[in-house]
Amino acid sequence: MTASYRALIEVSDVTHRPGFLQSLVCFGGVLLLISGGLFVFQISLHAIMFLALLWVGLHARILGHDFPRIRRMMSDGIHAALPAIYIFILIGMVIASFMRSGTIASLIYYGLELLSPAVFLVAGVLLCSFMSVATGTAWGTVGTIGVVLMGIGEAMAITLPVVAGMVVAGATFGDKLSPVSDTTNLAAMSAGTNLYRHIHSMLYTTVPTYLLMLVIFTGLGLSYAGQTLPRENILDIQSALAGSFQLNPFITLLPLVVMLVLSLRRFSPEMTMVASICTALLVAVLWQNAPPVAVLNALWSNTPGSTGIESLDSLLGRGGILSMAWTLFLSLMALAMGGVLHESGFLEVLLKRIIDRIRHVGALVAATIAAGITGNLALGEAYISIILDCQLFKKSYSEINVDKAVLSRSVEEGATLSTGLIPWTTAGAFYAATLGISALDYAPYALLNYLNPIVSIVLVSFGIGLMRR
Repeated sequence: MTASYRALIEVSDVTHRPGFLQSLVCFGGVLLLISGGLFVFQISLHAIMFLALLWVGLHARILGHDFPRIRRMMSDGIHAALPAIYIFILIGMVIASFMRSGTIASLIYYGLELLSPAVFLVAGVLLCSFMSVATGTAWGTVGTIGVVLMGIGEAMAITLPVVAGMVVAGATFGDKLSPVSDTTNLAAMSAGTNLYRHIHSMLYTTVPTYLLMLVIFTGLGLSYAGQTLPRENILDIQSALAGSFQLNPFITLLPLVVMLVLSLRRFSPEMTMVASICTALLVAVLWQNAPPVAVLNALWSNTPGSTGIESLDSLLGRGGILSMAWTLFLSLMALAMGGVLHESGFLEVLLKRIIDRIRHVGALVAATIAAGITGNLALGEAYISIILDCQLFKKSYSEINVDKAVLSRSVEEGATLSTGLIPWTTAGAFYAATLGISALDYAPYALLNYLNPIVSIVLVSFGIGLMRR
């Protein structure tokens, strides 16, 4: 790139700024395309995202950005989320390898022995919460224990969107609070506060919400108390699993143990998953006596099991890189569109007009949360929303003498919690593909994700959990 061309791009960053009306029309058009195409015309989400990308690109062109500049914006948006894309691919292989090694089969086998429909939802959300706090990853929790709980829930005849919502709520709890979570660290860093002060601040609003969620799931669980499978059905499932796998928990659960240990020792998610995959492959070949070629091919595209129970065979056939293709392609298009919206300034201009009018701390927290949700709707990725949200609101919190930990908390309650509820975000698409339930179907039951922002706004309005500098 020549020095003159680089200088031209740097000038463009300053001079090509949209007005509020154009920003409103641009972003409103994106929401209209997505909502109308998805709910009214039932158009494929990928096709809708393509049209939305064209719409945003057209507005960037009107501002004066040429095609090479717009393409660079798109590439920057994708580049910012490359770690998430790597994890997409690895999670597909983790699920397939855990299926082949008998890890998932073992968890279902022993889970049916220990759980009952009456306590299943509460036990499930506690289990997902514990695992996500320990590992710091909602995606890893959904892709491993979440898949198991879906299988057990289906066997117990519990409504699957309810199970999926419970899994997402529990997994998000750790992703929001764990000191080894990337979004937790990113929010603290972007807001300029200490990591543990950030976590301390979140406890004010998250703990009451979590207790409320447990009460609601307890009530829902009691409504399924009469749906206990006949003992012979449980024995049929366990017999089918035992006939297809050698189920020794000290061996078949090794891949999951490796994942937990490495996560607790703060290895990167990518290295943790690779180690878990390799362990699962060894267990599949050496313990399950599976053909090595078939096991390796499953990493690309897994095949259904052969237990003789259709729903169980379908579950055991999940995973593989190919299973993540729908999610991956959707994420790439959403990230490209987010890059154009962010670097062209549409989202910043739209939000800044609102920020300048805020004077009350309750309204400021509500606006911060709303901005995080808006950022996810537009950008398709929580990481970018978190960074942008902190940049936009940091000065406002300082001016009214509110601790930066309240800013970081509010950013997470908007961006981190909502990302799994939106079908076209990387998290929403991943959860839907992994659990086999649409984000729109499980969203009403992901209680923590939408109750926590409401509780936060209410508490701050009464001065509870409001930390001053």
